[in-house]
Amino acid sequence: MTRRDFNEIAEGFVVVDGVKVHYQRAGSGRPLLLLHGLVGSAKNWRRNISFLAQNSEVYAIDLFNMGESERVPGLDAGLEATADRLAAYMDALSLDEADIAAHSHGGAVAMMFAARHSDRVRRLILFAPANPFCDLGHQLIRFYQTRFGIWVARQIPSLPRMLKATALSRMYGDPSRVSAGALEGYIEGLHIPGTMDHVLQIVQRWFVDMGLLRSVLERLVTKPMLLIWGDRDRAVGLNSARELQRILPQSSLMVLPGVGHIPFEEMPEICNKAMRDWLLKPLPSEARIAVSRHPESAAFAGHVIKQGAA
Repeated sequence: MTRRDFNEIAEGFVVVDGVKVHYQRAGSGRPLLLLHGLVGSAKNWRRNISFLAQNSEVYAIDLFNMGESERVPGLDAGLEATADRLAAYMDALSLDEADIAAHSHGGAVAMMFAARHSDRVRRLILFAPANPFCDLGHQLIRFYQTRFGIWVARQIPSLPRMLKATALSRMYGDPSRVSAGALEGYIEGLHIPGTMDHVLQIVQRWFVDMGLLRSVLERLVTKPMLLIWGDRDRAVGLNSARELQRILPQSSLMVLPGVGHIPFEEMPEICNKAMRDWLLKPLPSEARIAVSRHPESAAFAGHVIKQGAA
C-alpha cells in the first residue's frame, strides 16, 4: 500500500493465503486491529480511526469475504478458521502482536483469536461481542437456518434503501444519532456476489461456533479486556456482558446508558477516549480503567463496572 502522512487514512490490500484482503491504515505506534461485525466493513470505524491513530498504528480490516475484500466461494466461515486467517493476515503485514478492538460477530472472532493465538494479542476491546451467553436473536437465527429463511436472506441486498436504513436505526439507542454515511458501511458489500453466501454460512453454524467459543473462554482469564455495551442493545443482551465479566477476571465492563448495539458509531467521542485510555494504561494488573473526564463523557463514568484487576 502507499504510505502517506500518518494523520491520513490510507487504503490497500494484502494477500493472505492467496486472497486479497482490503484494509484502511493510519497512524504509528503499537498495532491496533479493528474488526467489524456481521455484514459490516472497515467503514464502520470511520469515526474512530483518525482519533485512535494519534497513539496507534491502526488497521481497520474488511474481514474475509466482506467489504472490499476478495470473495472466495466456499471459504470456511467458522470462528476457528476465521481466527486462524486473522493470524495469517498479521503475518502478511509482519505484525507479531497487536491490540484488537472488535464489534459483535467480530468480537467473537477476536475472542477465538485470542484463545488460539494468545501471544499475538496484548489487549482486547470488545463492543457487544457475540457470545455464548446471549439468547437474544436465537429465534431469528433459527429462522435464517431454514430453507425459507435462507431465501428471505438472499432478498436483503435488493430491499429498498429505506428499509435498510430502518433496520440500522433499530441498532441505535437513539435513531437520531445515525450519522451520514453510516448505512453505506453495512450495505455496499451486500451486492457483491458471494457476500450473502458467506453470511449465511456464519448463521448456519452459529450455535456450533458459540459452543466452541464457550469451551475456550478459560484461555482468556489472564487477558486484559474492556467490554463496552449500550444498555439499549437489542442484538446482544447486556445480561450476557455480566456473565462474560464474571468468567473473565481481567475484564472491565463499561455500560453506556441510552446507547444501542453499535456504541463506537453512536457515541464515538466517548468510546474513542475510553479506547485510548484503556490502550495507554500500563500493564499488567495494577492498572484500572480510567474513562476520560471530558465534560461530555463525565456523565458516563459512573456506569463503568470494574471487576478483577483490570
